[in-house]
Amino acid sequence: MNKIFLKPGKDKAVLRHHPWIFSGAINSVEGIPENGSSVEVFGSDNTFLGIGAYSQYSQIRVRMWTFEKEEINLDFFQKRISLAIKRRQSVQKMYQDSAWRLIHAESDQLPGLIVDQYNDILVVQILSSGIEYYKREITEALILATGIQNIYERSDLDVRKLEGLEEHSGVLSGIVPAEIEITEGGFRFIVDLVNSQKTGFYLDQRINRRISANYCKNKEVLNVFSFSGGFSIYAAGFGAKRIVSVDSSQEAVDLAKRNHGHNKFSEENNEWIVADAFQALRKMRDQDRKFDVVILDPPKFAPTVAHVEKAARAYKDINLLGFKLLNPGGILITFSCSGGLSDALFQKIVADAALDADAYAIILEKLTQGPDHPVSLSFPEGAYLKGLICLKN
Repeated sequence: MNKIFLKPGKDKAVLRHHPWIFSGAINSVEGIPENGSSVEVFGSDNTFLGIGAYSQYSQIRVRMWTFEKEEINLDFFQKRISLAIKRRQSVQKMYQDSAWRLIHAESDQLPGLIVDQYNDILVVQILSSGIEYYKREITEALILATGIQNIYERSDLDVRKLEGLEEHSGVLSGIVPAEIEITEGGFRFIVDLVNSQKTGFYLDQRINRRISANYCKNKEVLNVFSFSGGFSIYAAGFGAKRIVSVDSSQEAVDLAKRNHGHNKFSEENNEWIVADAFQALRKMRDQDRKFDVVILDPPKFAPTVAHVEKAARAYKDINLLGFKLLNPGGILITFSCSGGLSDALFQKIVADAALDADAYAIILEKLTQGPDHPVSLSFPEGAYLKGLICLKN
């Protein structure tokens, strides 16, 4: 196995079991490792630190598999996957939903691997060269650990370019239909596994949909970036008076409508708008439309720290418009899924938006990703989803 030697003082993060080693921390490489292959990692004093996957293209040059001496093989992946499944058993029993995140990358000690379960189908995203290198073993390990044969890959993300990988989607095992139906929170959702965003559904918002719905009873609700209608369906189920859903994708709005009808909700008090969110909200502002609850769940404006400045302006604008559209006493439920944006900065952006909207607001609740998206104490970067429930006085 090829070896990596770190510069003096650059072993501190590894000793704290942080899984990333950046290129600038590496002093030398012994051998010529293939992209994605496993390498042994040593400190500057030749102390063994662990084994990781080598990426010759990414600034994150090594992603750690283990901090012990062990073989990286089928048995290794089967044990890691089985442990991740075990971590989620009690929460799965608590909620009785049919779709879950089974593997949450670094937080489950499998850097760059996302696995979501939809009934008897697994949808996989491969985000690192190490996972790509061991894809065959990982696919077999998933089948052995779960007993599920139907596995679909949705590695159609730009981030793979940073790893020297091309985008890829397709069946890895078994038979996978384009659409399936899942249940969450007692509601039914049609999920497009092949063409939809992420792996088909925003599973990380599971708990937040339940919490947000509690504020919607007998309220006029605006759901922006509504995608397949998750927040809208929950709001309808919890007795919202009227729901307006906005998304830029006609396909997403059509799917949201299908989900709404699938749950036997009346169309009488619903409005579906296909439009750019910023333009739609400005139009509503100019029309002096008002709502009791505004839900903002935008896409990832800042995937990395380098994008934060530009993203901050977008988050500021969308929250400013959200506050302006609220009735006095209204509720703003706002999110950021940008890992490059800190909790503190997101709260400051929302505070600045309230100030510019001439609104006094207080935080009622802080929200984060669901328990099937755990955060390792050694990898705080795994906490990417931030949410605030604010009351406008």
